[in-house]
Amino acid sequence: MTENAYIKLVPESVKATVTIEDVKELLTYYQMITAKTGKQLDWDYDKKAFPYEMKVPERMKDKVIYLQAKEDRYHMILIGVDKEVIKDEDGLERIQSYIQFTLPETATFGDKGKANELCKFLAKKLKAQLHLFNKRVMYYYPRK
Repeated sequence: MTENAYIKLVPESVKATVTIEDVKELLTYYQMITAKTGKQLDWDYDKKAFPYEMKVPERMKDKVIYLQAKEDRYHMILIGVDKEVIKDEDGLERIQSYIQFTLPETATFGDKGKANELCKFLAKKLKAQLHLFNKRVMYYYPRK
């Protein structure tokens, strides 16, 4: 069965909306900082920290990317962006952007671990609300 995690942008987040290009930039930044860490440690850490290749499907190129594994213990992670209409505490409707991480049925435990790690990284950078695969919620934004 497929599993989903969501990074939801709240009013306190760094951005109000997010595009797939923003996600690609953040993932590229993640690769860059892990490569720097690996260089400091004199180890190929970037290949272990991000064992995927970013691919863009032609049909939904402005909504979805997927991470195809380069290592044998990993398979694939799907990442998409979208918007939803929600009701605030005041009862007012507003549009909320979110990033969805999907693990297909063929995903491994390694994929789930990496997806959790990437979700936490993106949520921290965007100061967003993270709904994990196990339905728990983490808050990376200043709460009242």
